Amino acid sequence: MTIERLTFFVWILALFDRLGMNSHNERMRVIVSEKGQVIIPRQLRERLGLHTGQILDVQEKERKFVATKLPTSDTVDTIFGILKRKQKTDQIIKDLRGKADPR
Repeated sequence: MTIERLTFFVWILALFDRLGMNSHNERMRVIVSEKGQVIIPRQLRERLGLHTGQILDVQEKERKFVATKLPTSDTVDTIFGILKRKQKTDQIIKDLRGKADPR
């Protein structure tokens, strides 16, 4: 490859970087739809572990749009089993209900 061709190739890569068209570029450009929707590029979704249905916290910080990935764990799952019981659930219910009315 001649020096002229190499220079041209480097110039083209620099142009692509400035236009945001290079896939390895950290800056990625997206278009906001009429409904206000934005498509997050696949490489970024994979790198951040974003999946369908993922909830993001969205806010403005210093005139910038910031989206933060929220944990996917369910509140019930996080507290399940936190209370240690000495009795089985059936016994607790029987104790709470008391004796049945004789009718």
